[in-house]
This record gives sequence, C-alpha cells and structure tokens, in this order.
Amino acid sequence: MARRSLRLGVDFGTSNTAAGYLCDDRPRLIPFAPGQTTIPTTFFFDYDARRMLIGEPANQALLDGVEGRFMRALKRVLGTGLMHEHRQILNERVTFVDIISRFLAEVKARAEAEAGVSFDRVLSGRPVVFHGTGDPREDAAEADLRACYLAAGFREVEFMPEPQAAAIASGALEQPGSIGLIVDVGGGTSDFSLFQSGRDGITILANHGVRIGGTDFDRSISIDRVMPHLGKGTELRKAMGPGSSPAPNAIFNDLATWEKISFLYTPQNRRLAAEMARLAHEPEKLARLAKVLEDELGHDLSFAVERGKIAANGGEEMASISLAEIERGLAVPLSAEALADSLARHADALAEGARETLKLANLEAARVENVVYVGGSSLMSMVSQTMKEQFPHAVHSFSEVFTAVADGLAIAARDTGA
Repeated sequence: MARRSLRLGVDFGTSNTAAGYLCDDRPRLIPFAPGQTTIPTTFFFDYDARRMLIGEPANQALLDGVEGRFMRALKRVLGTGLMHEHRQILNERVTFVDIISRFLAEVKARAEAEAGVSFDRVLSGRPVVFHGTGDPREDAAEADLRACYLAAGFREVEFMPEPQAAAIASGALEQPGSIGLIVDVGGGTSDFSLFQSGRDGITILANHGVRIGGTDFDRSISIDRVMPHLGKGTELRKAMGPGSSPAPNAIFNDLATWEKISFLYTPQNRRLAAEMARLAHEPEKLARLAKVLEDELGHDLSFAVERGKIAANGGEEMASISLAEIERGLAVPLSAEALADSLARHADALAEGARETLKLANLEAARVENVVYVGGSSLMSMVSQTMKEQFPHAVHSFSEVFTAVADGLAIAARDTGA
C-alpha cells in the first residue's frame, strides 16, 4: 500500500534550515538531531572519504581540520550566474543547483522517515526579495530555488514570503483588528510583513524586504576589525620605481564574504598574497593573509568573527575575535561600541525598510501595536533598538526566532493529501 503524500513546509535559510508539517492541527518540526529542529545550511566535501556532509557534521569536519572544501550561505548565490557554472568537486562536475538539491533531498528523506508519509509537494519560504526590488536577478533566484526542489524529488513547488509565514505562526493578536509587524532578520535578508488580526486569522497588509542579514553583519565586522590585521589598507612598495600604493581591497572583501570564501583558494590568489607580503611596508600582516589562503582558513576566520559578534552582543566586557588559528595569541578586541559602529549602516537600512513597509500599506507608525521578531539575527540588539526608535509605542516581543517561519509554512501547507 502506497504511503500518503502530503505537503512539507521548508524554510531553506542562508544559515539554517527547518522543515515541518501539520499533525493533529499543530505544526510538527522535523528533528535533525536530538533536540534540534534546525540544521545548519552548510556543506563539506570530504576529499578522503569522497562524500558530501551537511549540517553539523559539515561544521565539525571543518573544525577538525579534515581535508576538503566547506561551503555556507549558498542561498545568496541563487539568481546569479554562479548557480549554473560547473565545477570539479570529488571527481564530479557539479553546479550549485546539484549541491543545494542534494541538501534538500536529504531534508525530504528525513522528513519522510519521521512522518511515515511521502512529501512530494513542498511549500517553501522565500525572502520578499532575494537581491533587491527591481533587480533582474529576482525571477532567476526563485526559478533556481524551484529547480533545486524539483531536482530533490518534489513534483510540486509553491512559495510563500517568509515573514508572511511567520505572521501565520504568530496567530491572531489578542485584540481583533490590531496591526502587527513581523521583523524577520535572517542570515541573508531582512523581511517585513504588516498584518492585521481578525477573528479568523490574519490579513497581510504589506510585505517588503532588503538584502541585509547576519552574514552582512559578519562581513562588516570582519572588514572593519579583522582585515586590517591581514593587511587591508597596508601600503605596498611599487615593484618598479619609487612610491607606494594601498593593497587592493578586493581580496579582503571576498575573504569577509561567506559565499565567496571557497573561491579564493587558487594558485593565482596565493601568488598575489605572497607578492604583496614581499612588497608590503608591514609584511607581517600580509603574511597572515598568505597563511589564510595557503591553509584555507577563511571559514575558520568567519566563524571566529561570528562568535565574537555574539559575545559582544551578549554584553561580554572582554569580547574579542580570536585569530589564534592564524597566529598564536592573536585576538582583536570587539567592544559594544565597536560592534555598533560596524553595524550602523545596517541599522539605517533596516529603519528604511520598516518605513517603506508602512508606506506600502499607507499606514502611520503609530498604528502598529505589536512588533514581533523572528530570525536568528533579530537577536542582535541593534535590530530591536532600531525598531523601537521607529515604533516607540508598540509592544515588542520575540517569537520562536529560529523556527517561526517553518511553523507558519507547516500550518499553511495544510493539505488532506492523496
């Protein structure tokens, strides 16, 4: 007898992924490990074992120094030309569509094993914007994600804006007619949904999004605080003749960008770093860059930045970014003030995103009675501080920040099946 086929709700995130379905009229999230209803959206290609690892095993392989290639934040590649470029990994020519689809196929398999049913249809979350309003890559990004789901074995794919799913999960507000705002700050995007509560659920008044998330926070901190210790801004003597010029920024910017790190480990870039170290007025700094490229420590560096960010945000007085993997004893202090300074431009963009959402709904800020935060990066104090300035009279609260979108997708995926 064939198993029943239901719809699965999937929140494929830049940093983490969650999935769920409706069981006894309640969202049931898939456990990916004991006590864990999310899985890191990470990939590791183990050169010795000749296999791809995902999630925590991928992270652990990186931390253990296993020889291979690590990838993270591939959601940000959707819609770009990189998605369909073939690259040689583990003696196989693959595209990012292939890589992401294998991750989603594993999510599907684990969900089916947990639920005892087939999930041939999926309701996937998507950011309100992948790249930006009016960006020609928008349609391509959704088409790429659809292609990944189809290649993973789903035969029907539908999408719902992620903040809209979070609004569904929040349920009706206590007072019918009340207006709420979902602020969903994830790893790659920040999305807003204005909704009005009713006796039978919610009505979406406006959706809006900006391409800013936790990986952008990490990037800004890394460029401002870490990259100067690797030679950013250092003067290089000219190879021929007198004078000097600053080290080119491109390699530092890419090293601070999660989704670009794995492309940096080329002979050309290693030669460039060695040549810059030879010409530098401060060669010890460029020698650190050369070591990062030679030993492929870029992702270790980014994880260190992320840990420092979390510590500084949590109020640790002596928070720092440890660079011990690069040089014994090397650490960069990260005070609350330094953190705020690096994130200031993102705070401005979030404030503008909230104002634009109000404009789309033709509402004044004073009409918003509740602001609900979801997404792991909404835990950054800068986010709530910025929103409290925009909505000083609203009640501000945190939902299930890591799983609210998946909960809402599971509810919205309600389906009698066949």
